[in-house]
Amino acid sequence: MIGSGGTVLVATRNRGKSKEFAEAFGKLGIAVKDLHDVEGMPDIEETGETFAENAYLKAKATADIVGIPVLADDSGLCVDELDGAPGVYSARYAGAGATDADNNAKLIRELLIRERGDRSEEDGEPETLSAARFKCVLVLYDPADGSKLEAEGSVEGAILREARGAGGFGYDPLFWLSSRGKSMAELTPADKNAISHRGNALRELLALIG
Repeated sequence: MIGSGGTVLVATRNRGKSKEFAEAFGKLGIAVKDLHDVEGMPDIEETGETFAENAYLKAKATADIVGIPVLADDSGLCVDELDGAPGVYSARYAGAGATDADNNAKLIRELLIRERGDRSEEDGEPETLSAARFKCVLVLYDPADGSKLEAEGSVEGAILREARGAGGFGYDPLFWLSSRGKSMAELTPADKNAISHRGNALRELLALIG
């Protein structure tokens, strides 16, 4: 599908995601562009009911326009106490145009409404409000032959009552990793990529590319 010397367009305007993908594909000699490099690219409506459906919709629609292989991801946070929400609506949980801060604030509000009042700090760990996991599905679509590769990754954690850390993006400051004793936002970029849902999915995808 794509090899050393090739170029893949990542269907995102998120600089954080673009950087993660560029570092990974760079090791294979593959250049990465994103939607900042394409003028007039329309927003692709995410109408799928699953991460996989949305990733495929974005990858194919974008590739059909730009004419080169496109990598799209759909990822999100699934919180047990919220019956899996925000899920596919993670990026727009607080509404269209919501910022990370808006989404994080709504997440805490919703969890506090449902709080059972039986949680406390244990073994020096900060208070958490619910078990949760980040999920990611990556789809690489080549318009030349209509082929696609799909990979999935996840990471288990819990939602903090209060944000910790200044790194990462999205819900990272609220996502507690007990195994590391840190929030996702407190990890170095290298440590985050080693365990994150996107990192896990990306490693699976790169193995498929060979």
